[in-house]
Amino acid sequence: SPWKPVLLLLSPPAFSTTCARCAKDRRLRQKRAISERQLTRYFVDQRKVRVVGGQGGEGGHSFHSEPRKVFGGPDGGNGGDGGHVIFKADQQMKSLSSVFPFYQGFHGERGGSKNCYGANGAHMYVKVPVGTLVKEDGQVVADLTQHGEEYIAAYGGAGGKGNRFFLSNENRAPKLFTPGEPGQERVLHLELRTTAHAGLVGFPNAGKSSLLRAISRAKPAVAAYPFTTLNPHVGIVHYQDYEQVAVADIPGLIKGAHQNRGLGMAFLKHIERCRFLLYVVDLSVPQPWIQLQDLKDELEAYEKGLSERPCVVIGNKVDLAQSRINLPLLREQIGERVIALSALTGDNLEELLLHLRELYDTYVKTEQSRGQSPVKW
Repeated sequence: SPWKPVLLLLSPPAFSTTCARCAKDRRLRQKRAISERQLTRYFVDQRKVRVVGGQGGEGGHSFHSEPRKVFGGPDGGNGGDGGHVIFKADQQMKSLSSVFPFYQGFHGERGGSKNCYGANGAHMYVKVPVGTLVKEDGQVVADLTQHGEEYIAAYGGAGGKGNRFFLSNENRAPKLFTPGEPGQERVLHLELRTTAHAGLVGFPNAGKSSLLRAISRAKPAVAAYPFTTLNPHVGIVHYQDYEQVAVADIPGLIKGAHQNRGLGMAFLKHIERCRFLLYVVDLSVPQPWIQLQDLKDELEAYEKGLSERPCVVIGNKVDLAQSRINLPLLREQIGERVIALSALTGDNLEELLLHLRELYDTYVKTEQSRGQSPVKW
């Protein structure tokens, strides 16, 4: 027969609970190496912005003139108002990298004859990510936490008055008109606090970046030698029902981070907006439960109650021999659930993905019961 049998090769499932070889096919895909210095242009969490409102248009100066009407009187209209500079939260924006250091509103037009007012200047809208804090002289003046929320950063100047405005019984032919007022000028500091659902919290070299690369398409820098992440990264975990869970890789903390040691306050602030926490502990170090307690102490010292949020403990590097010895000891020392996995080989990643979805579903139900809308990505 000319027909030959065709062997159909089925692709492996997204994750499996049987063996490490079938745990995660995504880990086999090679990702382009990128350095931490290059990543600064992809994720920016602070910006200094100078904003100036548009200048108001000057008032008109004219007198009405038509045949057989010699003294028509003043008819100069008022100038248009200058446009505002407005910050608008947009959930499509994930970084402050697209925010420029200077913005100015559009100017109002000059008042015309025949009592015509000048057109107002258009407003300048600046899109910023959801979760952006606006500070002036160290004080918080706005917190944009909802999609579509707006804050007027700089008001436009009022338009000038035309000579028609100054008409009175004492002055029937006023020549006076006023220029438009200048717009408001401010220097503001924008600060982005990550609004991810989950935050990876751990000491340097615990494997947080490798874990984020394994469960999402984020590309934080990793290497075979010890170093710490300098910029926070956000990865999206996709599920089959099209739900998306955002996981943030918070740069490694050290003892005394709440006193601004190391990277300190610059990245502890990103944990504030996370709805639940994933403590990443290196199982290969001696007494890994001490790491966990130190992490909770730093979070509690920074903000009271922060360490009491819903969480799960992740024991990373279970592929090492010493880690398998420390795992039962860690479970004896703490009363919380411990998920042992290996971000390098993909062992037991499916348990983390399933538990991550449970935490997300609990968060959504809690927000809906309070009458609030949960954060969606």
